[in-house]
Amino acid sequence: MEGMRVVLTGGTGVIGRAAVPALQAAGHEVVLAVRAGAPHVEALPAPTTVVDLFEVDSLATAFEGADVAINLATRIPVGYAAVRPGAWRRNDELRTFGAANVAAAAARAGVRRVIQESVSFVYADAGDGWITEDDPVDITVATEPVAVAEACAQEYAGPGRTGIVLRFGMIVGTDPQTMFTLRGVGHGRPIGLGDPEGWAHVVHTDDLGSAVLAALEAPTGVYNIGAEPVRRSDLIDGFARSAGVDRAGFLGPVLQRLAGARLEPLTRSLRVSSRRFSSLTGWVPTRPSFGVEWLQGAMALQASHGG
Repeated sequence: MEGMRVVLTGGTGVIGRAAVPALQAAGHEVVLAVRAGAPHVEALPAPTTVVDLFEVDSLATAFEGADVAINLATRIPVGYAAVRPGAWRRNDELRTFGAANVAAAAARAGVRRVIQESVSFVYADAGDGWITEDDPVDITVATEPVAVAEACAQEYAGPGRTGIVLRFGMIVGTDPQTMFTLRGVGHGRPIGLGDPEGWAHVVHTDDLGSAVLAALEAPTGVYNIGAEPVRRSDLIDGFARSAGVDRAGFLGPVLQRLAGARLEPLTRSLRVSSRRFSSLTGWVPTRPSFGVEWLQGAMALQASHGG
């Protein structure tokens, strides 16, 4: 694959920080689209251009000459912040107005391929059944912005244009949410969501960048990105063992209801298959199944920060 010019939003997020070096190592020219006043821009690993995700003109200028526009812009609240009133407002705006503007600007600039970040918890709870990209989604107040972002990329596709949606599993590894969860386990707080016998679709931070890279060659479509699904009880047990405690608990149904509608998608049993993406692109996760080794990097970071 010849080197492409890639303009990427959300380059400072968890997926963006993994995607940029993977793209650069493959010989692609990467430009990071950042907001005005973004901190520590000088430390970013690629050239930057200032944009406003809520202004099509600004984005269209940034996308001039690009072969690919990758939209990874999110504002995901971590930990208890997720249940505060208004905590998801900015993230919802990015996944609705922001994603629509990215698609509109890419079309104006003649970009051939748009890649949109998404999440697999948009699927309906399927119990023990396997879930593929053909299975139904469950639209709620929490998942509607995700569906809007996906629609922007899907509608972008057409003659000479490719629209890709990447439905990532729950990210586990050296990311803020994993760190928060490990701290919670260490302090004896319940961390499990949903039915302990239900399934979680997970992906390690080590495999995010290679998935974005592989999407440069995928045909138009929606794709699941993750490792083999894991029983929620086994996932929580892995966190407990990594934190050096005997066990970790699950939030009861009353607490889950009190946490609100935003938490509900994270309780769904999602036995999601990522085989379609692998078969079409050759992408294979280096962390194919969850184990305590997934958490070693986070534990090391936690130790280096004094616990």
